[in-house]
Amino acid sequence: MHSSPATATLRRFLTPRPRTAADGQGGRVRTLPLVAPAVGLLLLWSLIPLAMTLYFSFRRYNMLNPDLAGWAGFNNYRFLLRDPALVQSLWVTVLLVGAVLAITVCLGAVLAALFQAEFPGRGIARVMMISPFFVMPTVSALIWKNLLMHPVNGLFAWITGLFGLPPVDWFAELPLASVIMIVSWEWLPFAFLILLTALQSLDEETLEAARLDGAGPVSIFRHVQVPHMGRAISVVVMMETIFLLGVFAEIYVTTSGGPGLATTNLAFLIYQRALLAFNVGSASAAGVIAIVLANIMAAFLVRTVARKLDA
Repeated sequence: MHSSPATATLRRFLTPRPRTAADGQGGRVRTLPLVAPAVGLLLLWSLIPLAMTLYFSFRRYNMLNPDLAGWAGFNNYRFLLRDPALVQSLWVTVLLVGAVLAITVCLGAVLAALFQAEFPGRGIARVMMISPFFVMPTVSALIWKNLLMHPVNGLFAWITGLFGLPPVDWFAELPLASVIMIVSWEWLPFAFLILLTALQSLDEETLEAARLDGAGPVSIFRHVQVPHMGRAISVVVMMETIFLLGVFAEIYVTTSGGPGLATTNLAFLIYQRALLAFNVGSASAAGVIAIVLANIMAAFLVRTVARKLDA
């Protein structure tokens, strides 16, 4: 019987060819030439800015006075470490990151447990819940500043007026709390989505057994759902911390780091030194300090999450 061309092509495709020296040891294909261009480009993309930041942190470089140039050594670091603005910016960064993490993780866990239950319109409610995460930070800050927190025309001022209370000038009286509210609103959907995904892997038989033992909703949440979300909470804390260290747009749009230094975090301090004071050397030194602190925190968080995953 004569085979058709399609059958012959299929037979040639399925028949293994003899292994040659080009196949490498054990018949494995060498992947290094395939990934080397991407890895090399990624290294250049990250190492060149880092090298330039290190270089300028040891030089005198003021864009308003080009004649003031030369090698500064560690003078930029000495000046920065003696500046009270650095300590204040570090304190603001810690408060901002810690408060946003506490709000998003706690509220995210509670909302994930509530949205895991069956109720009419649950799908639409879930979509509405995660939608703020897709709003740009600048747009979010403008919405909160002009539509919600405005002391005259804002929604919060209208609500306080209904009860005969004076309006609150949020960004003058409670500047850091206002920024924390805005950033928490942006990152709450992220925590909610991760924790809800973790809850969906919880066995329904475990919940049913807890209910048969007489456990109420609060007990089930504390003793069953929260321990089950432990790994997901670790991932949320790690991811949010890395991004929250660089919060900038919300501060720039709403308070510009003020009043005074009340909302100046480390990222905004670098912006002030580089693009307001035009002192590139001092800004580069602050950037190096930020990189060191971020890497220390990231290493600690990654180790903590890895320990959680291995447990």
